[in-house]
Amino acid sequence: MANYVYIAASLDGFIATADGGLDWLDEIPNPEQSDFGYGDFVTTIDAIVMGRNSFEKVLTFDTWPYDKPVFVLSKRLTQVPKNLASPVEIVQGDLKALVHRLNQQGYKNLYIDGGGTIQSFLAEDMIDEMTITRIPILLGSGIPLFGTLVKELRFHHQKTELFNNALVKSTYIRLRE
Repeated sequence: MANYVYIAASLDGFIATADGGLDWLDEIPNPEQSDFGYGDFVTTIDAIVMGRNSFEKVLTFDTWPYDKPVFVLSKRLTQVPKNLASPVEIVQGDLKALVHRLNQQGYKNLYIDGGGTIQSFLAEDMIDEMTITRIPILLGSGIPLFGTLVKELRFHHQKTELFNNALVKSTYIRLRE
């Protein structure tokens, strides 16, 4: 059972512009139309846990990108569009209880997505592995990947890959005593 982060961030640590924009990601040189390892990563997870803001952003995409169950953390949403390709459920409450319930339902490897959601999982020390792809751009402001923590969380560098001589993807494993 593990909780994974797989995300892109600007050099200054933002995952989106202040208004949630992701257009800067479309400017990445990608002559081979690579997914930079995302497809391989998704095969290792059982379900996705994301925040409401991320969910609402994904709903603006041309097509629904997930074929795995999606659990949306929200206190505001009460229903989801019925036309989604994979099951989507709105959830809330204590993160540890939620993850325990999902694990009991057979969802052992969870993809944690969205700035606030990632920060909440980190605050509870519930992230086991992070893969962060640094995009060579300084946004100056926006939605940060990381927030304030009450204690240090140490990670071990597992590997780093370079794509298109521009993107630096690094994977880190949580060190636990």
